[in-house]
Order: sequence, then structure tokens, then C-alpha cells
Amino acid sequence: MDAILSRKSIRKYKDIKVSDEIIEELLKAGMAAPSAGNEQPWEFIVLRDKEIMKKITEVHPYSKMLLEADVAIVVCGDESKEVYKGFWVQDCSAATENILVAVEEKGLGAVWLGVYPMEDRVDAIKEILNLPSSVIPLSILPVGYPDEQRKPADRFDKTRIHFDRW
Repeated sequence: MDAILSRKSIRKYKDIKVSDEIIEELLKAGMAAPSAGNEQPWEFIVLRDKEIMKKITEVHPYSKMLLEADVAIVVCGDESKEVYKGFWVQDCSAATENILVAVEEKGLGAVWLGVYPMEDRVDAIKEILNLPSSVIPLSILPVGYPDEQRKPADRFDKTRIHFDRW
């Protein structure tokens, strides 16, 4: 619960390398997410190439923090792995959130950059990353050691809870 409730969006990072071992742990967290029919339609691209990250900032209007991040994880869904069409979005969203919670638990910072369903972003990212036609980028997660202090938002609101009926 601590990692979930203390998670926040971090957009500024220190110039410190995130180890490959930590990245692998974050990816394990992503792959531990539930998926429809256990299809696990996700694919992950780990970005460390600053030129690729720079290209992404030119096509994604809210991605400038990629220039500071040591690493980024692109969470994609592969439609060719689906039997239950359309659920890749939920499955990959669950994987994205798992990674964000693991980032918090590791003392790192990250932010969810939405790609899908914005067609211009999807098409541009697919081209930059040379993705196969069946693979759709859902989100980009810049990851690094935080260089800003932010408090988590308390979003609990009892007025949004309904029992049995609306």
C-alpha cells in the first residue's frame, strides 16, 4: 500500500544511471500484471539512446523530460497475440501501472506519457521505433532518480463509491 499511495508523477531526474538489474525488476513487475485470458499481449522497449528519446520529444508534446531521464520504457500491445480483441489496452495499462508502482518502491521516479489512442503519436512512435504493424505503443515511462520533491495526491473520495446500485 505504501508504494501505491505514495506514487507520484516525477518529471525531473538526476544524472544517475539506473542499473540494468533495476530495469529488469521493473519489467518483471510489468509482466506480473493480469491480462484477459492470460494472453499477456505486452511488449516492452527499453530506451537508453538519447537520439531516439530526442526524436520522441519532437512528436510527443508532453515528453520533454525524456531528455533528462536515464532510461525510458515504452509499453506496447501486440494485437496479433489477442484472442479477446481490444483488451490489450487494459492489459498494457495494468502493466504500466505495475511498473509505476515498482518505480516508487525502488526510490525512483517516473511519469506516464500517454501515446495511444492519439493516432498522430501512435504513428510517429511506431515509425521512430520501427514497430511491426501489429504492435501499438500505449505509453512511455521516463525513469530516473528524482530531482524534484512532490507530494502524492490523496485522491480518495467516498462520494464516488456506490454499493449494489448507483
